[in-house]
Amino acid sequence: MTEKKRALLSVSNKKGIVEFANQLATIGYELVSTGGTKRTLEEAGLSVRSISEITNFPEIMDGRVKTLHPNVHAGLLAKRNQREHLEQLDDLHIDLIDLVVVNLYPFKETISKEGITEEEAIENIDIGGPTMLRAAAKNFEGVTVLVNPDDYVEVLPYLKEDEVPYNVRKSLAAKVFNHTASYDTYIANYFNELLEDETPAQQTNTYELVQSIRYGENPHQDASFYRDPLYKGASIANAEQLNGKELSYNNIQDANAALSMVLDFTQPAAIAVKHMNPCGVGEGDTIYSAFERAYEADPISIFGGIIAVNREVDRDTALRMKEIFLEIIIAPSFSDEALEVLKEKKNLRLLKLDLNQESGASKLVTSVRGGVLVQDTDEGTLNDVSISIPTDRRPSDQEWEDLQLAWKVVKHVKSNAIVLAKNHRTVGVGAGQMNRVGAANIAIEQAGENCHGAALGSDAFFPMPDTVEAAAKAGVTAIIQPGGSKRDQDSIDACNEHGITMVLTGMRHFKH
Repeated sequence: MTEKKRALLSVSNKKGIVEFANQLATIGYELVSTGGTKRTLEEAGLSVRSISEITNFPEIMDGRVKTLHPNVHAGLLAKRNQREHLEQLDDLHIDLIDLVVVNLYPFKETISKEGITEEEAIENIDIGGPTMLRAAAKNFEGVTVLVNPDDYVEVLPYLKEDEVPYNVRKSLAAKVFNHTASYDTYIANYFNELLEDETPAQQTNTYELVQSIRYGENPHQDASFYRDPLYKGASIANAEQLNGKELSYNNIQDANAALSMVLDFTQPAAIAVKHMNPCGVGEGDTIYSAFERAYEADPISIFGGIIAVNREVDRDTALRMKEIFLEIIIAPSFSDEALEVLKEKKNLRLLKLDLNQESGASKLVTSVRGGVLVQDTDEGTLNDVSISIPTDRRPSDQEWEDLQLAWKVVKHVKSNAIVLAKNHRTVGVGAGQMNRVGAANIAIEQAGENCHGAALGSDAFFPMPDTVEAAAKAGVTAIIQPGGSKRDQDSIDACNEHGITMVLTGMRHFKH
């Protein structure tokens, strides 16, 4: 075996590789490389040995087979402190490989592109790269392995001193195993999608760190924020923050709730959220009028809340928003004048986010002790159902508009949920109660006189007519609910008795 240090370089991401390789050559490393990496280094004037010189075997099958060879993997896996391993290498004339610099075919990037064929995706599944990385990482006691170009600068000073500390090599190995696990997850999930397998025997997901969060829901809880890099829809993880402090755990939860809700609206709409429940929702001809209605829905709870709107924030709306203590404003854009107004509040977080991104079907993953629950996100709307009106009276045009608003909002309220809407805004929200009448009473109390002529939305059916009775007593004139109870007729009869129109959707919106 030669005593000269040897580095094997084979990278898809060429960032920084020429500079790094040049430094390696300067400190005496022999460079071994493959394909495109070898050409890049040679064009930069570096002396590079071909992998075929190491394997004594040509690259074949358009490069599909080039590094899968004992001369490579023995040089990686030999334990430096075992004489038998080193003697076997001597007998077979195999040299050690001390440094591995490898990153993989861009599978994730490939499948993220529009119009990619199955054949193109499969051709971008790397085989030799992960194998070399895993071999080197397994033997991190004797081999330094780099999978991320950002680590070149950190490791180079150690290489120059000919001593990469054990804990550094171990940390780099951990990065490799995280990287290859993530890489394999993309591949597995791609095949699951091809096969339309909704329930694979092993459920794997991979996420990329967005930020470490100062703490979670409470100061004694650690927290981090990760993104799904393949998700193409509107996401807080991809928002551009234009002002304010770093987002907290609770900020992100509330912002996500507001975002999920505002996406259901096409006309100008403003959503105010507190503790992941809407405290005020308004629609209007302009975003100013929509925000004004959202504020009027509950001017107390909006204090310290999160706002999401689906139109550009203009100067007038910004001036109105500035009057209130808000944590976050989410919008597709802010006018220059609006930004000038809102940035006067240094802590106010402004998030710019394209709300028109198509996300396709998505899954909701909820952790439980020792596992996770996976389900489709609730994308159900009135366009997906065949409504029925079993009562004697049908909704007026205004009642129908209010019923639609109540139904859009109640989907996003914690169960048991009741929402009252009137004249393009919510007037009462009852959230998270153990019984439906309790939720109705909270919404009714909040609405006060606005109950008269209001529409009521319920996330699930009425098992008894008591909710209808409470609504009728308060002056509600229209109700929308899923139906499906064995005692539906009792509620229908109660509606008819009080002159209330009721719409049945056949679709419930439980949100636990």
